[in-house]
Amino acid sequence: MTEEFHVVASAGSLRRTGTHLPHRWTQEGVVVETEFTGAHLLHLSVAACVLNDLYREAAARGLRLDGVRVEARGGFDAETWRSTGISYAVTLDSPEPAHAQDDLLAVVDEVAEIPRALRAGTTVTRTKD
Repeated sequence: MTEEFHVVASAGSLRRTGTHLPHRWTQEGVVVETEFTGAHLLHLSVAACVLNDLYREAAARGLRLDGVRVEARGGFDAETWRSTGISYAVTLDSPEPAHAQDDLLAVVDEVAEIPRALRAGTTVTRTKD
């Protein structure tokens, strides 16, 4: 049996109402929709990283983003808690041409640090400190 965990991070014109978190790339900050569990926070790290990198890479390319919404979801095997994978979907509000938006999404999918780290695999070690 698999349990599903869904999160949303949004900013700009696509930002939902709610408590916002300060964000270096947007004046109004980011709204996060999630429960506070480790599984949700793992998926949120993907959504937040992608959202942040979309603004960063758009700025570096001189592209205007009016709003970004990233939804991440994934599951865990309920018996072993092994991840069944994480997927994310992006909605952009931008006056830029579709090809520029597609190129931006492709670049961010390659450079976003958290998705890259998870794709590469990692170890987690408890220390005594």
